[in-house]
Parts: sequence; C-alpha cells; structure tokens
Amino acid sequence: MPGSFIPRAACTFLVVLAVAPSIPQSSSSSTVSEIINPETLSYGIEWRLINAGTARLSLAPATGRPGWTAKIHIESAGLVSKLYKLDDNYEADIQDQFCTVSTSLDAIERNRHHETKVTYDYGKGKASYVERDVLKNAVFKTAETDIPPCVSDIIGGLNKMRGLRLEPGQSAQLPLSDGKKSVSARVEAQQREQVKTKAGTFSTIRHEAFVFNGVLYARKAQLQIWLTDDARRLPVQIRARLSFPVGSITLALEKEEHP
Repeated sequence: MPGSFIPRAACTFLVVLAVAPSIPQSSSSSTVSEIINPETLSYGIEWRLINAGTARLSLAPATGRPGWTAKIHIESAGLVSKLYKLDDNYEADIQDQFCTVSTSLDAIERNRHHETKVTYDYGKGKASYVERDVLKNAVFKTAETDIPPCVSDIIGGLNKMRGLRLEPGQSAQLPLSDGKKSVSARVEAQQREQVKTKAGTFSTIRHEAFVFNGVLYARKAQLQIWLTDDARRLPVQIRARLSFPVGSITLALEKEEHP
C-alpha cells in the first residue's frame, strides 16, 4: 500500500506553476470567476484495480470576503481503509488571478494526525509553512520560501491550467508553491482521447504536469490529467504512474454538481 502517497497524489495532480508562461495574453489575465463556476466534483480513487477511496473537490465564493474558497476531502475505502485509513481535508483561500493567500491541511493517516498551514505573504515575498503533530501537540516542521508576486497552490494551479485551454502540442510554465518550495514547472497538452467514467463518456485532451522527478517532488513519477475538450476543461481523470511497488493511482470523475 502506498500509504500517505494517495492523498499527496490526489492533491498534486492539481498542480501548476512559471515565470514566463508561453500562453496567450488573454488567458494569462483571466480571473477565477471568468473561468470556473461554483462546482463540486466527486472522484473514485483506484489503485491496482481495487477501490482505494474517494476524493471530493469543491470551489465556491468565499463568505464575507472577496475571492474563493476551494476544498478537497480525501477518504480511503474498502480493503485499503482497513490497511491504511486516510481522512484528509484541505482548504485554500484564493484570490482572482489564482493567487493563493493561505492553505490548511488536516490529515489523519493511519495512527498519525498532522495539521499543516501555509501563509503566502506577497508584501514580503515569502511563503511560511508550519506542520504540527496534533496528537503530541508539537510543531513537527517549519519552512519558508521565496515566492513571486502571484503564486498558486495545488487547487489554484489546477484551475489556472483549466483556464489556459491549451491545444495538443502547446505547453506553459506556471508558478507553484507548497510553502516549502517554489518552482516553475511545465504543463503540456499532448493528445485528444476518449475517456469513460461513471459520470459519462468525454472527449478530452490529455495533459502532463512535470512536477515529479526532482522538480517539486523528488519521487520519480509521471502525472497525467485529462481535461474535457470544451470550454469547461473539466478534469475527468487524473493518473499518477509510479515505479514498483506503488504502480498507478487513478482518479476518475463520478459526479459533478453545480449549486
């Protein structure tokens, strides 16, 4: 069992990050509200042909302030839950232009319970990372990294990628930070494919996000994202391919809801 990698994979597919993006000027100036409507997307997680759990992503206008609130809930299921129980909740505050203001992660994984908070201070050009062991009531890890004037977390990165509307053969560089490290990583639109999930059959464009292999994460892996070939660019399938013994982890869309 890949352990805590399932929630990390489910989050990092939302990836993307750049200092000089090779995208049309009109796309680079898009705001959240021009690209994404409020939505909740539910996915099934498959690992080695078995049901490993569920992931739910939601995006909604923030309450009492400008901007948006994005959330991810990831929970293990079935045999995987018996071997390695996961119950993770992630939340991000995002402004227009997909600039992330803060994130929080409450992660219960087997016998571990950690809380992680990241604050993005654009005035100082710094992101601050604090991870706390809830059971021991102690700070587990802290870090600080330089950030550009606007940087995305994992959810802001996914939605920014959706807004680029890349065609096969096109690529872009975008800025991403997890609070411990800031990078510029490439996202590439590769080819059109039909994808069938419980939510239906979709015409998609397969993308690859280059965030592993020492870019943002040291682990050797390949990350692919299938976005619908229409104006919505709905993420209907995500797959992380890792070497033995983990193998592939796939998230497939099961339901979409629009308030």
